[in-house]
Amino acid sequence: MVKNSVISIISQKENEENRGTVEFQVFSFTTKIRRLTSHLELHKKDFSSQRGLRKILGKRQRLLAYLSKRSRGRYKELINELDIREIKTR
Repeated sequence: MVKNSVISIISQKENEENRGTVEFQVFSFTTKIRRLTSHLELHKKDFSSQRGLRKILGKRQRLLAYLSKRSRGRYKELINELDIREIKTR
């Protein structure tokens, strides 16, 4: 839960500034993913939420691929800040 409080502080800063950046979009998808994951731990047979989670994961993966191609430094910084794994490169 400490991670969620840190995320909420970051989101308040970002919310005031630029919502259209790739970093903010990845951040908002990550918070949605964490919320859905905790929901699915309780409700294992909620298949519509599982589908929504997979769609959000795909969107985040595409945004991270775009960011890694455009700016590797910003990508690495975002990955470390949000504590998520790197995407697999082909």
